[in-house]
Amino acid sequence: MSLEEFARHGSPERSTRDGWGIAYYHGRDVRLIKDTAPAASSEWLGFVAGHCLRSPTVLSHIRHATQGDVCYSNTQPFERELGGRRHVLAHNGNLADIRAAVDLSGGGFRPIGDTDSEWAFCALLQRMAPLWRDPARLPDLDRRLEVFSGFAAGMRQLGPANFLYADGDALFLHADRRRQADGRIVPPGLWRVERECAPDSPGHPEIAGAALETERQRVVLAASVPLTGEAWHPMARGEVVALRQGRIVARSDGESSAQG
Repeated sequence: MSLEEFARHGSPERSTRDGWGIAYYHGRDVRLIKDTAPAASSEWLGFVAGHCLRSPTVLSHIRHATQGDVCYSNTQPFERELGGRRHVLAHNGNLADIRAAVDLSGGGFRPIGDTDSEWAFCALLQRMAPLWRDPARLPDLDRRLEVFSGFAAGMRQLGPANFLYADGDALFLHADRRRQADGRIVPPGLWRVERECAPDSPGHPEIAGAALETERQRVVLAASVPLTGEAWHPMARGEVVALRQGRIVARSDGESSAQG
C-alpha cells in the first residue's frame, strides 16, 4: 500500500476527511506526523513521501470525527510513554458514553484532547502500567495480550472498537464491527493480509511509504477495508493477534476475555 493509496482514503469528498496521522517506530521511540487537513490535500503527506521513511512497525489513521473537534490534539494515532517506551494507539469506531463507563481518576494518564479514542487509550495504559514497572524487563507477551484482550472486550460493550496498539516490541490488533458501505454496523471491522517477498521483486511491499531493508520481507498489513487486490482475511469480532517483524506470534479469540 503506497502513500498515494493511503491519501485516497482521506480525500475531502469522503467522510474520512478530518485529519490523518502516521507513526514510525524507531526502537523504543516513535516518529509521529499528524495533520488536521484531509490526507489527499495535506502538504505534510508530500513531506513524508519525500523522506522515504523506513520502519519495522507503522501505524496510520485517517479520521472521521465522531467525538471531538477537528484539531491536532484529537488527531490519531495517539502516543504516550510507559516503561521507557513510546506506546501508540489508533482506533476506528465510536465508544458512546465511555467517560461514564471508564474511570481514569485512579491512574496517571489523562487525555489531551476530547475524543473517545484517546480516553480509551488512557484506560488501556492504566491497565498496562503494572506490567511495565521495571523498565529493564520486557513484560511477558502473553500477559500483555491478556490485558489488551480484556480491555478490548470491555470496549466492545460501548460501541465499535477496532484497535491497533503498539508498545515498541509488539503490535496488537483487535477487530470488532464497523459501519459498512450499506450502512449496517457489523463485522468485519478489520481485514488482514500477509506477504513474503524479496525487496527487489514486483510484489515488494511498501507500507504507507515505509519498507524494511532486509534480504526478504515478511509483512502483515491490517486495515478497515482491503486496500489491494490480494486475498485479504476478514478478522472475526473479538479476534486479537500480536505481531512481531511481520509474523503473528500470539493470538486470542477475545470472546472469553474479562469484560470491563
